[in-house]
Formats: sequence, structure tokens, C-alpha cells
Amino acid sequence: MVIGIALAFPTGFIVFLDNIKVVSSNLDNTIELNLFLKMDVNEIKAEALADKLSNHEDIKKIILIRRDEALSEYKKLSGFDNVLDSLDENPFPNLILIKPKFKNNENSQIADLVEELKIMPEIENIQYDNKWINRLTKIIEIIKLVVLILSALLVASVLLIIGNTIRLSIYNHRDEIEITKLFGGSDSFIQRPFLYSGFWYGIFGGLIAWFLVLISISILGDPVKKLSYLYDANFKLVGLGLTDTLTLLAVGIFLGILGSWIAVKRHLRSIEPG
Repeated sequence: MVIGIALAFPTGFIVFLDNIKVVSSNLDNTIELNLFLKMDVNEIKAEALADKLSNHEDIKKIILIRRDEALSEYKKLSGFDNVLDSLDENPFPNLILIKPKFKNNENSQIADLVEELKIMPEIENIQYDNKWINRLTKIIEIIKLVVLILSALLVASVLLIIGNTIRLSIYNHRDEIEITKLFGGSDSFIQRPFLYSGFWYGIFGGLIAWFLVLISISILGDPVKKLSYLYDANFKLVGLGLTDTLTLLAVGIFLGILGSWIAVKRHLRSIEPG
């Protein structure tokens, strides 16, 4: 049980990371550039500029928002209809929304594209904000590092648990080991049953860890699903697949055998027939 709980923690962390990757991959991580055109650029010139930019090799999508459309949308969102109607002219310029082919982490290429667009005479200002995506990426990187450190510590604890258990078993069979050595039994022959014990400790610990992670996902599945509906999403927790399960069992077996081998090698030499 102790081995299973110790293995369940890093396994749960890895499942948590996998789900974060799924959520972040569903986000549109393409940067959106907002090109505010000069006030003297009419709709005909704005449409011509949009057509020209649509042929650019680094631009994926172009959306032209005309001045009247921008004013109408702002009226709906702000509720300042009376104030805006009192103005002599539309204060909004024509706007072009651009989605480049680059992703959020390709900052140098995005900067080059922005510099290229800035020199166009029709463009007054360019705005884009990718800070929140960069922050999310950095947070995920930190979480990965924390998971790696905690997993290493928990794996070390599993080795210590198995090693200590095998050590106690060696001392409990001290008399048998001495008799076996007295009749010419080799160390490898004496090691074998303890390695078998480590194997079973590892595989049953892995199965317990798999069961604990499965129960945890089942408990969290419904609340996460309800939360995703509030954000107009249909996200479901991703659990352990067949490959992940086999990997978990393989890691458990490896740690069991390794912990047993280290303990036997260390303590068997101190037992000699008197």
C-alpha cells in the first residue's frame, strides 16, 4: 500500500500535466494583430489593403471591420448610444484583424511581421497582446519542473521503502542464509527469492497506484465536466491509457527489483556463517 501510494503521486502529477496539455492545445494560441488604419483611409482603400495583406505569406487570416460596424458594435457593448449619436462624425477608424501563421512562442517572427506592417502608410497603430499565452506557457513549464522534482523524490522514497523491507526480510532469514552459505550456496542463488519479492512488491504497488489514480479521476470527472460547461466547453479528464498503465507497471517492477538488488547486495555480504 505504501509503495502504491508513493507511485500514485507522480502518476497523478503526470495525468494532471496531460490534461493541462489537452486544455492548452484547445486554446487558439495564434496571435491576433489589430491594425488601426488612419482616419483618412476610406473603406475602398481599407478593402484594397486587406486584399493586399491576404496574399502575404506569413498571414493566415484577414478580417476587415469597417468604421460603421465598429461604431455599431461599440454602441451595443457600451450602452452609450445617445452620447455617440450626438457626435458629428464616427470616431472609429477602419480596423483590420490579422491572424499570422506563427504561434505565440515565435516572438521574433511576429516582431518582424509587425515591423514590416508599421511602415505601411495606411496604418496608424498596431496592437497585439500575447502576454497571457506566454504566462500560461511559463506556468506550465514551472509545473512540469515541480512535477519532475516531486516525482524524483517519490521514486527515491519507493526505493528506500523496498530496500528497507528487503533488508528486514534478509535479517529475518539470517539463519537460513548462513546455512545456505555453509553448504556452498552462492550469493546469486540467495538473492533470487528476494528479487522475486521485489518484483511482486513493484507490480502490486503499481496496480494499487493505478487503482488510486482511477478512483481520483472518477471523483473529479463530474465536477470538471460541469465546470467546462460553464465555459462553453466539453472537456473531459483524460485518464491512464493502456500504454500509460503498462509503463506504470513496468516502472513499479523496475523499482521493486532495483530496490531489492541494492538492499541484497549491501546487506548480504555482512552475513557469513559463524
